[in-house]
Amino acid sequence: MQQSFAVWTLLFLALAGANLPFINQRIFALVPINKISDKAGKKSIWLRLLELIVIYFLLGGLGIWFESSIGNVVRQEWEFYAISACLFIVLAFPGFIYQYLGRS
Repeated sequence: MQQSFAVWTLLFLALAGANLPFINQRIFALVPINKISDKAGKKSIWLRLLELIVIYFLLGGLGIWFESSIGNVVRQEWEFYAISACLFIVLAFPGFIYQYLGRS
């Protein structure tokens, strides 16, 4: 796998994955919310944030796998993970705007 392909693939998946909890009313876009909750099909913000955290860690694992397929995996300190988590939250901003501020 080429490095540029891996980087662009991971960035595209991060953008899609960060917005996934906000653009639908299903858990991980698969399980309808009606089967889990008695509410009328609306996900709570806490469930959306939990989905966001799980997707962040899944994409982090995918990034480590991409890096190991290209060469050696570089050990990262906590600063890298703090910055990547903040970047992931910024990537989720369009979905948040769509869900909470864009639709009336």
